Amino acid sequence: MLDTARVPVEELLALPTDELEALIMGMPESAATALLYDWQMWARDNQLVPPGSWFVWLLLAGRGFGKTRTGAETVRIWAKEHTYVNLVAPTADDARDVMVEGESGILAICPPHERPHYQPSKRRLVWPNGAISQIFTADEPERLRGKQHMKLWADELCAWRYPEAWDMAMLGLRLGPNPQALVTTTPKPIRLIKELLADERTLVTRGTTQENKRNLAPKFLEQIIKKYEGTRLGRQELDGEVLDDNPGALFKRTDIEDKRVTKNKCPELRRIVIGLDPFVSNNPDSDEAGIVAVGLGLDDDEAYVLHDFSLNGLVDDWGKVSVRQYHALAADLIVAEVNNGGDMVENTLRVVDPNVNVKKVTASRGKAIRAEPVAALYEQGRVHHVGCHPKLEDEMCDWNPADKTAKSPNRLDALVWAITELMVLPQNDGLLRAMEQQARKRTT
Repeated sequence: MLDTARVPVEELLALPTDELEALIMGMPESAATALLYDWQMWARDNQLVPPGSWFVWLLLAGRGFGKTRTGAETVRIWAKEHTYVNLVAPTADDARDVMVEGESGILAICPPHERPHYQPSKRRLVWPNGAISQIFTADEPERLRGKQHMKLWADELCAWRYPEAWDMAMLGLRLGPNPQALVTTTPKPIRLIKELLADERTLVTRGTTQENKRNLAPKFLEQIIKKYEGTRLGRQELDGEVLDDNPGALFKRTDIEDKRVTKNKCPELRRIVIGLDPFVSNNPDSDEAGIVAVGLGLDDDEAYVLHDFSLNGLVDDWGKVSVRQYHALAADLIVAEVNNGGDMVENTLRVVDPNVNVKKVTASRGKAIRAEPVAALYEQGRVHHVGCHPKLEDEMCDWNPADKTAKSPNRLDALVWAITELMVLPQNDGLLRAMEQQARKRTT
């Protein structure tokens, strides 16, 4: 019989299907199980825990590389020797659906005798040897305050809404002789990633989508490569590159980062407006509906970007979400673009709530012209993002108005409508009033 422990996985997979099946069927059940769950054998070299005295292992890789599997397997290894191996996800849904219960999550990759008991109500995994993995989300930074870790897996760090969750997690990484954190993320040029890259205690591993092609559906590879290969988005999402802002973009990431505030630093607001850039067909290929909530500071007359609720789905979905958040935030107004939908847009909102306050706006000028005054406000430091809004910020800093092939920036459009209502139009009204007063003086 072939000694599989001495055969590279590439040679096993190169066997004809019938030979591979016969090989596995001929093994004792215990040997076949051991082969199936032998991560040292199946992993690529850049998926294995690196040696050394690093503090953070930063795995920057494209989609489909196997980041989740790497994180789950690393937790499995760590839990054999350490009592507290904790997890942090962008959201509670991500923690459950990806890190714990996902196809490459912890429950799926552990052999039956090593599989932990998942206790959702207590937000933790209890391992057979007594080790515990507490589960946290970056949406709730305060839950991390005071919690301690020996090892930590932080998934999709670039998608965390509140960067202070990372600070809270790092302050708790202090148990045991060698506390360490694994960060698995598709890279984006955010300040936190740049700081980690510059830290000498960070060990960086990079990887691409193509490296894992044997485990990816051929149709996925064909479609994704055809669509994105060679583009800026492809270099980021497939090749795992940390890119600077698109030089042709109106908005700069430094302007956003420099004025970002935490949730508890957001001041009292005078007004809250929800910008809506809807789609008007129930076609599954429709663009996203941009839904962005922005507030105006009571004392400083500056804008605070509160939430990005943008979505794909059905027409009814954006109507329900917009109205629900209008009430949840006690907003004053929904500013809705009606170029394509006309009265249908307002009617969709009023079906959900007949009394919702809606202002219809029509785009008579190009997107770039509408966005330029808002971009100027960002440059002046008069717009603050409350927490992070990764998809919105990516769209803002990547959209080049000169690129006629670029996808319509619906999130950006919704943001522009909201900030225009709160800040640009009042400025213009003030200018008009001043001009009228000057005109009256000249005629008297």
